[in-house]
Amino acid sequence: MTHYLKISLQLGCFIVFIMSCQIKQDKAGITTTTVESKVASAIQNAKDSLLDIKIVTGKFDPAHHPSYVKIDTQYANRAGLFLHKETYESFKKMYAAAKEEDIKLIIKSATRNFDYQKGIWERKWTGVTKINDNTINAATDFPKYNRRAQKILEYSSMPGTSRHHWGTDIDLNFFENYYFESGEGLLIYEWLSRHASEYGFCQVYTPKGSNRPNGYNEEKWHWSYLPVANQLMAIAKQSLNSDMISGFKGSEVAKELDVVNKYVFGINPACIE
Repeated sequence: MTHYLKISLQLGCFIVFIMSCQIKQDKAGITTTTVESKVASAIQNAKDSLLDIKIVTGKFDPAHHPSYVKIDTQYANRAGLFLHKETYESFKKMYAAAKEEDIKLIIKSATRNFDYQKGIWERKWTGVTKINDNTINAATDFPKYNRRAQKILEYSSMPGTSRHHWGTDIDLNFFENYYFESGEGLLIYEWLSRHASEYGFCQVYTPKGSNRPNGYNEEKWHWSYLPVANQLMAIAKQSLNSDMISGFKGSEVAKELDVVNKYVFGINPACIE
């Protein structure tokens, strides 16, 4: 019995010694949790949640996916909108909290798959839908494809690159920044700025500057549910590339404009976990 006790004590000391060495390594800057392991963990979580590259690129139908649910019209300006179920549950809690302070949040856009986004993009590309407050016909004012795409990309994503594919991102109340700068809109924006993070939401498109030089222009109405969105971002970082962005008018300039790195990844650094 004494012999086994000695072995057990020796083994315990060895484990303590190893742990002590690991702590010293960590203090020296040699950490066991690397960026790669975080990405791998996020990707595994995504697999467990039935998330994959098809959702990143919008190549699915949210109406027939088990992880997506229809939004009740009490929370949206129209019927037929969908969100990832975890996003939706958290939004409902945020909605209720805002309502207690006389703030009404209305979802105006939610999940948009590839085909939906293609319709938006191509209407702007061909000039059917004018941009910049209905003042610019992109097709006639920007005959060069790369300049036309850059102009549309100020506020609209190429199909296959939109966060709205994911069911994690919502547009709230109004589609213009000026609305959120005074009156009721300002109260809504200030409430979201104070409280949205408590429910997992973050404004991904803040003003561009030194900390966010690339990507879309500021969108005060666009909020992203990070617990799910960051799982999909990890998949995008592992698998998405410009050669995959195709199947719509103007897609030939996607690689030249580096849309994946500059637009998919060009978000508010505070929204990156």
